[in-house]
Amino acid sequence: MQKIPTIPSSEITPEQVYLSRRKFMLGVGGLALSAAVLAACGDAMPAADSGTATPAGTPEPTPDLRQEITSFESITTYNNFYEFSTDKQGVAPLAANFRTRPWTVQVGGLVAKPTTFGVEDLLSKFTQEERLYRLRCVEAWSMVIPWQGFALRKLLEAVEPTAEAKYVRFETLLDPEQMPGQKVGWYTWPYVEGLRLDEAMHDLTILATGLYGKTLLPQNGAPLRVVVPWKYGFKSIKSIVKIDLVAEQPTSLWMAAAPNEYGFYANVNPNVNHPRWSQASERRIGELSRRKTLPFNGYAEQVASLYADMDLRRFY
Repeated sequence: MQKIPTIPSSEITPEQVYLSRRKFMLGVGGLALSAAVLAACGDAMPAADSGTATPAGTPEPTPDLRQEITSFESITTYNNFYEFSTDKQGVAPLAANFRTRPWTVQVGGLVAKPTTFGVEDLLSKFTQEERLYRLRCVEAWSMVIPWQGFALRKLLEAVEPTAEAKYVRFETLLDPEQMPGQKVGWYTWPYVEGLRLDEAMHDLTILATGLYGKTLLPQNGAPLRVVVPWKYGFKSIKSIVKIDLVAEQPTSLWMAAAPNEYGFYANVNPNVNHPRWSQASERRIGELSRRKTLPFNGYAEQVASLYADMDLRRFY
């Protein structure tokens, strides 16, 4: 069984040691892509003094937009995961004994090769990379998180979507005994989310299996979650058990619960407010002041072309 590579405790306690030693170094394996992507967004951390030269042509970070990575403690104790609790600080205690093994993910629908993958299959079949991404919650707070995982595109290519497939539908585990929030009848469980196929195939979209060099914890969506960094956080569905390629646009849990507030696309857009609050700025967890929100969460250069000629106020 192949596990996500971990860093010795001497190097991850405190997390600042982990960051200062690695800095998600440019030019080192899977780190190269994440660092280059963030640099293009004006958000990369400085290159580490690793003895490895920065690749020629790598964009330099913009100093006034350089951002600190959110602490491991904050990432793992301030969580939106309504399957456990609506109290952000209450999620981690309730998820402490959540069972993530054995775990399988059914991938099917409009594909040539429907397959059920065990988590161990995903870890061994797909090379794990590190991606440093912003996370912007629709509630106007944000984090910067060092994920481990692999491009969702690789999984989809393995099952060979048919020509009829236009969307990807994701589904979270339904287990009210383990996830007490699912006993509450306010929402239609299980949690469902969706992406357009081209969004799912974009290189920035990943299936995350860990963060901070450690296996993903239950409160963060273990053992497998989507991360789509240019969309509001609720699109990054957690604890996935089913992925289907479909022809019609899926209706997500939040679209069903409040269609006037939550649309299918959910792209980060400071110019389109939530009906109950502004999206023009955000509170970065760990900071006192607010910062301006960037279109597509700072990834416009990479993804804006996906929405050319679309009215982003209408398709929110």
